[in-house]
Amino acid sequence: MFKKLLSLSLVVLLVTGCTVKPTTDNSLKTVMDDGKLVIGYTEYPPMGFTDNGKVTGFDIAIAQEVCDRLGIDAVFQIIDWDSKVMELNNKNIDVIWNGLTITADREKEILFSKPYFNNRIVIMTLSDKATASIADLTGLKVGVELASSGQEALEKNAVFASLSEEVKFTSISEAVLDLNAGNIDAIVADEIFARYAISKDASKYRVASEVFNSENYGIGFRLSDVALRDKIDETIDAMIEDGTAAEISILWFGEDLLTR
Repeated sequence: MFKKLLSLSLVVLLVTGCTVKPTTDNSLKTVMDDGKLVIGYTEYPPMGFTDNGKVTGFDIAIAQEVCDRLGIDAVFQIIDWDSKVMELNNKNIDVIWNGLTITADREKEILFSKPYFNNRIVIMTLSDKATASIADLTGLKVGVELASSGQEALEKNAVFASLSEEVKFTSISEAVLDLNAGNIDAIVADEIFARYAISKDASKYRVASEVFNSENYGIGFRLSDVALRDKIDETIDAMIEDGTAAEISILWFGEDLLTR
């Protein structure tokens, strides 16, 4: 009986000794101590982009206001969108904040904020090559931003097999240049970007009436950075409550498009 009790005690000790203790979440403290939040973005107007050498955009303005309220500097760092998770996990940036779509696959490697913006995936063409439906992409060269929700939506749709070619671009701005040059026939991208492009030149572009799907934008954090995520969510909630977020949205889109 003594031997059995001794053996049981050893097993308990071994199991206890192998238990991994949860690590302390210092994400918020680290950012506050550093006095800055490093925000990863790409060239994606109107959410985040460079205009005349200055970083601007809707997401940029919201992020700047959040940092101002926290009393820290907002440091905007352009990244390769295809490498966004690696940039985040290597701690080259603290957050991904630039029209980042919340998806089930991304949730496996990114901790998301509450959704703050609703969007859809659409087809954008030049006016003289307008399409009405997804099926109209058959036989066409279609551009997408690499590792974007537009690419994912296109490749999951049955029409993908009938394309002439899918052309991948590092940024959506590059895709537009090729569309203007006639090197591609259409772009599959976020509606918010397409509408912004059209607002700049209403006669040049068209958006198809049929859309791929709806989606939500969120801010991306490292999976372990719950404290930082919660603080930023709390700050955005306060901005929505006092009307500041609506003012920023109206400035960029003419209406309050934020959602919670």
